[in-house]
Amino acid sequence: MVLSQIRTPRSFRAFTATALVALAFVSLPSTARAQDVMTKESVATLKAAFVADLTTMQDKFLGLANAFPQDKYTWKPMDGVRSVAEVLMLAAFEGYNFIPSSFGGKPADLGTREEAAKLRTLSDKAQVIEHLNKGFAHAKKEFEAIDPATLTGKRKVFGQDRSAAEIAQFVGGDLHEHLGQLIAYARMNHIVPPWSK
Repeated sequence: MVLSQIRTPRSFRAFTATALVALAFVSLPSTARAQDVMTKESVATLKAAFVADLTTMQDKFLGLANAFPQDKYTWKPMDGVRSVAEVLMLAAFEGYNFIPSSFGGKPADLGTREEAAKLRTLSDKAQVIEHLNKGFAHAKKEFEAIDPATLTGKRKVFGQDRSAAEIAQFVGGDLHEHLGQLIAYARMNHIVPPWSK
């Protein structure tokens, strides 16, 4: 079998594309790295790969959100960890805030801190799915609206100066980790992820 004939999951291909762009940036000559050079063209490629990965993650988070029955939304494998609904709402909040603000976009207006904190505790399936859709839509809209010229340098994210490629790896890796957590929750409840059927 030819390597190009092997079917790989779309999320893996999208994440691989993001990783390849990041690798291309990391492999620039050291003088370019020292000057934090990232061209508008490489930023455009990075943006396209990151949006593709976000779309794949959105599809998978929503697939799992729909697969879990309402009575499992408050389920958690042990004390001290997030419930199903809390993991899903964390993904929604990453779309509302973490993703856009990491790249210089605007976080969503979710009202006061108290109102936003209350949203994090939602466990109604329909409301959680609505926020997942809104969170990912906000992240994509803000990310796509960012001027590529602002992504050619570095930004401080979680106390470290990071290039756009490094931010994409950091943010994407975090979302993939939460997706993996939710897949484990599904398997523990004998729920088959929709894309695995």
